[in-house]
Amino acid sequence: MSQDVIVALANLAANRESALTRLFELLRIPSISTDPASFAECERAAAWCAGDLSSMGYAASVRKTAGRPMVVGTRRTKQANRPHVLFYGHYDVQPVDPLALWTSPPFEPRLADDKANGQIIVARGASDDKGQLMTFLEACRAWIAATGDLPVSVTVLLEGEEESGSPSLESFLKANAKELTHDLALVCDTGQWDRTTPAITTMLRGNAFSEITIKGPSRDLHSGIYGGAALNPIRALAHVLAGLHDSKGRVQIPGFYDDVMQLPSAQREQWEALGFDAPKFLGDVGLTEGAGEAGRSVLEMLWARPTAEVNGIWGGYQGPGSKTVIPSEAAAKLTFRLVANQDPDKIIKGFEAFVTSRLLPDAKATFKGGRGSPATKFDTGSKPFVATAKALQDEWGKSAAMIGCGGSIPIVGHFKSMLGMDSLLIGFALEDDRIHSPNEKYNLSSFEGGARSWVRILGALAG
Repeated sequence: MSQDVIVALANLAANRESALTRLFELLRIPSISTDPASFAECERAAAWCAGDLSSMGYAASVRKTAGRPMVVGTRRTKQANRPHVLFYGHYDVQPVDPLALWTSPPFEPRLADDKANGQIIVARGASDDKGQLMTFLEACRAWIAATGDLPVSVTVLLEGEEESGSPSLESFLKANAKELTHDLALVCDTGQWDRTTPAITTMLRGNAFSEITIKGPSRDLHSGIYGGAALNPIRALAHVLAGLHDSKGRVQIPGFYDDVMQLPSAQREQWEALGFDAPKFLGDVGLTEGAGEAGRSVLEMLWARPTAEVNGIWGGYQGPGSKTVIPSEAAAKLTFRLVANQDPDKIIKGFEAFVTSRLLPDAKATFKGGRGSPATKFDTGSKPFVATAKALQDEWGKSAAMIGCGGSIPIVGHFKSMLGMDSLLIGFALEDDRIHSPNEKYNLSSFEGGARSWVRILGALAG
């Protein structure tokens, strides 16, 4: 460990109380990006972040968008031939409903004792994503205070609409591509493996969306007069959806698995060594066994296999009591989680062809949506990746878990497709942080260990 890392870590330890004070200031701002009543608070949170960056010598500003503002700040290292990284986080938070389930006001952050986790920080945004982004900013502050410089050049991009679908993000990236394109992107909106084991996310599933409407008769019909003779669009839709999987959980869309690679044996062994408790994972939500492809582990289903899911289905009368009606149409929403090499457009076209091939007589299908983003897989042998894994091991005393993520982080795909940058996904959230739910929390050990980890990572990336 270099002397500069040692003094930066010492500075971080000496200022742990002031770091917590700053985090609490940000947590008190109710920056709910989905709520028009909170738009002014989003502006206030953006201004706070820009001010905090400016206090560390960043050239920082609040940038207007069609929606909530972005914050961009850059500080260049004085050292020659050092990398320039882009750090991404978001300052907006989810709504707090249902408020009655909070044990304390969601925007009055507090420390509490937790039997499983020790001291925890309780507030909306404590984990997602204010606590996470502040681990990075505190690491930068410690480096600057201790050495007068950062070990690498850093541009910080903080978004204000991540929790509302990021409607302004793509246009902002396009308009500011030159300013934001650097050697590597760092994304903190991910998690640890457990409270004592760090993790690096090595793959993200992609996503594709489609909405199908099946039409039958020209109007709703009386089921006594027309029942048995007239096509029921709900039955026609159920016929299509029932054929989407076989009895072993495999998706039946022709060509769906054509581009899917098998999991390498070394990666399978590494995941098995993580000690994932599949029965508990499923048992916590009232289930007993994996419902995906037979013969696959739950982790493989979640991280390395594609899916076809019906997210919503409707049609006909849904009010109180009964109404003897054959509806004129029925509809469903579907999403497809995709893995590396799968093309979202190809998957959607395959789904539409599958539906068309299974339509009952007189049924007509129309489609909406069809948008998607591809999966992302990272090179675990790259120099930044290897250096980061070593830095995390030095901090936590054990190897970082190389994990997958069943969800999608669209910003990572945008960094690659629009800015040509690879990303490192390193976060310190935990599954029990209750993000998006009442009583959201962030372990104090995650906050402090995360900041210490970023100190080491920044030093490692300089090499």
